[in-house]
Amino acid sequence: MHFLLFYEVTADYLARRGEYRAEHLALAWQFADRGELLLGGALGDPVDGAILLFRCESKETVERFVKSDPYVANGLVAAWRVRPWTTVVGDLAATPVRPERA
Repeated sequence: MHFLLFYEVTADYLARRGEYRAEHLALAWQFADRGELLLGGALGDPVDGAILLFRCESKETVERFVKSDPYVANGLVAAWRVRPWTTVVGDLAATPVRPERA
């Protein structure tokens, strides 16, 4: 199953993230190396949030990431939410649905 993690970051995010970036990226790569985090990164123009795509069995995995994230712990993330994402098209779709062939 896929989940999207949405971060809304604070106005001073860009000024402050350098202090915590190495620790944040180390955590992200731990989840990626286990196959749980597929993609992640900040939104651009303006940099006001981030989106991370997880492949895991439950949202608890995503919540574990959030609770360990130094960006969250140090107040760079103003709000976050997790949404299940029903993926149906593409090689990585969790529940592929193909049209009937005539």
